[in-house]
Amino acid sequence: MELQVTNSPFNQEQVELLNRLLPGLTDAQRIWLSGYLSALSGAAAPAAGVTAPQAGAASNTAVISKDVTVLFGSQTGNSHGLAKKLSKKLEEGGFQVSLSSMSDFKPNGLKKLQNLLILVSTHGEGEPPDNAISFHEFINSKRAPQLEGLRYSVLALGDTSYEFFCQTGKDFDNRLEELGGKRLTPRVDCDVDFDEPAAEWINQVVSSLSETSAAPAAVGGTGAAAAGATESEYSRTNPFRAEILENLNLNGRGSDRETRHVEISLEGSNLQYEPGDSLAVYPENHPRLVDELIQEMGWQADELVVFNKNGDKQPLRDALLRHFEITVLTKPLLEQAAKLAPNSGLKELVEAGREQELRAYVNERDLLDLVQDYSLKGVSANEFVAILRKLPARLYSIASSPKAYPDEVHITVRTVRYESHGRNRYGVCSVQLAERVQIGEKLPVYIQQNSSFKLPENPDTPIIMIGPGTGVAPFRAFLGEREETGAEGKTWLFYGDQHFSTDFLYQIEWQRWLKDGVLTRLDVAFSRDTDRKVYVQHRMLEKSKELYSWLQEGACVYVCGDEKKMAHDVHATLAAILEQEGGLSPEEAAEYLSRMQQQKRYQRDVY
Repeated sequence: MELQVTNSPFNQEQVELLNRLLPGLTDAQRIWLSGYLSALSGAAAPAAGVTAPQAGAASNTAVISKDVTVLFGSQTGNSHGLAKKLSKKLEEGGFQVSLSSMSDFKPNGLKKLQNLLILVSTHGEGEPPDNAISFHEFINSKRAPQLEGLRYSVLALGDTSYEFFCQTGKDFDNRLEELGGKRLTPRVDCDVDFDEPAAEWINQVVSSLSETSAAPAAVGGTGAAAAGATESEYSRTNPFRAEILENLNLNGRGSDRETRHVEISLEGSNLQYEPGDSLAVYPENHPRLVDELIQEMGWQADELVVFNKNGDKQPLRDALLRHFEITVLTKPLLEQAAKLAPNSGLKELVEAGREQELRAYVNERDLLDLVQDYSLKGVSANEFVAILRKLPARLYSIASSPKAYPDEVHITVRTVRYESHGRNRYGVCSVQLAERVQIGEKLPVYIQQNSSFKLPENPDTPIIMIGPGTGVAPFRAFLGEREETGAEGKTWLFYGDQHFSTDFLYQIEWQRWLKDGVLTRLDVAFSRDTDRKVYVQHRMLEKSKELYSWLQEGACVYVCGDEKKMAHDVHATLAAILEQEGGLSPEEAAEYLSRMQQQKRYQRDVY
């Protein structure tokens, strides 16, 4: 509706200007203008000839847009979960929030942003997670625009046991500065125990935005702020103690492997999950390792030590069993230990220039090795536990459909045992499940949502699932879900392990689904049953024509399992099939797969 001179306080010239301006404004521009005028209402009018401050100007009087873009890059869901918490807090403060994964964000919109918040994990050896790859490539390319009007901040998630700790977050932070952006707050780098530093970063970001932004807009009852209405009270920081219903070894007699199928009750928790999500289990350290560590250091098992940030205390043995990481060595840990024992020789190991020697030492060694090799006896228990990381939860791809098994969650866990540096070593959680957890006992758990590994919305879409070993777990959930919902789309599973007779996990279920038509095709590769080692990628190449045909029909491809070898080989095989059957060049094949990832037709749950 146009303004008229007769029903407004403006003269004819002002009315004409307003009528030209207002119809062309976007919703975001209207909100900004409303907030800007509200902010001016209590201030003296600017003197004649003085222009209003520009959005993004670095001054105390600047009025900044209430529009905030929150982008996350996440492999397992941690960054996504934190991004939702941040968005909720911003919306409660009256900000207009656009929350998106990096893969869904259109990079050409970057230059239009004033407020950008990035939450991103680092995957593998300093690489971005799958749903951040395309945005990471864009921001580091020559196509990236100058961003002088941008205010930003980065929360980086990582693991100090890896050499390139939080590298992806560092990349984004440095590159945005190079492009002219101004930091709203300094980047925060988080280790596996990220809850407190992440919460502090969120508070700093919200506070900084609130200090300079326009007056709050009206907050509706939708979006992230209202999303938690029916959420469970149980979470990463408040896990649910879940009862074990079943615990079976899936491998046959004579197998070199032990794989546990564990069924867990979620009754009474209100914990919800979808196929593709993970179950997080807080484990306990092996009692033998704990006792050997206490004995080596000359400590008393019942000595009270502080085990959390609140200053609460409990007996040393209980704290080492349930609260502290004692099986992984990191550079920060060794640096702190060197300060506690300055004459131990550790200082020389962690000094600059000896990174290769340091990496070699921490590989497959634990805390007992450290205290034995560097004679740390004499350091008090309270001093020592103060430098230890919290024992992180272990994530397992869920192997069940909630529609098929209401109030239950199933996981598939390969037991890890090996010898290294003259001692037997154990996977912390896998050996606990294999040896020390009985039916009826309880484990602290929570659901880790993973929006980057989900069935297609259209039930008629064909799916190709590639999952050797325990990587097949989520595909048991996928097929169970499709059976319950009556999905019509074709399904194809590539499965591999060592021996057909002893290592064919869930064989009876795959065969039943084949018979019932829930599973359309099944190709298997058992690497130790023939003279030539055959893996899933070899079966894919053998069926290259059919596989390419499925891709042309719009099939979604899912890969789950080992990232370092298997997932890399599968990716290379998909590219080779596109070149061979589609006549694409290597560059075109790479672009094809990148486009599939952006379209969510190529998803990976790799570790």
